[in-house]
Amino acid sequence: MRAAIVGCGGIAQVHAKVLNNLENIILVACADTKYERALVLANLYGAMAYGSLEEMLEKEQIDVLHICTPHYLHTPMAVKAAESGIHVFMEKPLAINREQLAQISALEEQVRIGVCFQNRYNPNVKYVKDLLDSGRTGRIIGARAFVTWCRNKDYYKNSGWRGKFSTEGGGALINQSIHTLDLVTEFLGSPSFVESHAANHHLKDHIEVEDTLEAYIDFHNCSAVFYATTAYSGNAPVLIELCCEHVTIRMEDMEISCQWKDGRKEHIYFEQPTTLGKDYWGSGHSAIIHDFYECVETGRHFSVGIPETYTTMDLVFKIYESSRENRVVYF
Repeated sequence: MRAAIVGCGGIAQVHAKVLNNLENIILVACADTKYERALVLANLYGAMAYGSLEEMLEKEQIDVLHICTPHYLHTPMAVKAAESGIHVFMEKPLAINREQLAQISALEEQVRIGVCFQNRYNPNVKYVKDLLDSGRTGRIIGARAFVTWCRNKDYYKNSGWRGKFSTEGGGALINQSIHTLDLVTEFLGSPSFVESHAANHHLKDHIEVEDTLEAYIDFHNCSAVFYATTAYSGNAPVLIELCCEHVTIRMEDMEISCQWKDGRKEHIYFEQPTTLGKDYWGSGHSAIIHDFYECVETGRHFSVGIPETYTTMDLVFKIYESSRENRVVYF
């Protein structure tokens, strides 16, 4: 299969490395409005470089397009690819507003669309999911999740698109902590209502989006408290804790601790596979991209498509709605 990448920034380097290690996949082209950036990436893998997606689609035969561009371009570029019958594997988020979410959801019947929620493929996440599915834990009673990272003014200033609602869609929630929120929905299911508050504490003169957000999320039979900030002094390990009938499970980085109600304690540590980018991106990119291509080739269902990630995106938008309107939002 012939693959191409649009948007040749940091995360595109990860996609390119993974593609280079897959059998029967050829990276044929890279596109970026900063042509020099596309050229650098293309030269590393013997691909062609283009200054726009339109030119690349016109001149290349492509089976799968990897979308690694700023958030606001994800949906429009997916539409262009689908119109040409090209499958799409895209970075999060699916969309930056409900209009885009509806638009991209309509593409599902035309082509395969995969969403890069790579943390679902992390070994610690799979272990917890299997433990929950086994029934040994009993039902989940409650959960908490914390993301405390650091993003300074240069992170926003140097990008040209981050920090603005019109191009990023939000801040600490839709960009940094969306992966953690996605895992919360993976473990707890579909929400019933949410109440949240957002603030900008440390970059008031530099960005218009939130640097901190907290939410109370009800999941019918249990609830979760969620906290995310980019105003911390560093990038601390993400913490997710699940309080179940028979055990409390705590996930922090690659370590899992289980405190069973009968007094037993378990500590499981998973060796961190080599990450292809920043540590907090995790190690799941290789696994999820490999799975997507296998599904495209064999026709097998891909488990991180639009239907499987819609709950997370819907929750993101309802959290923002709640914080804007200062009210409880129901599903």
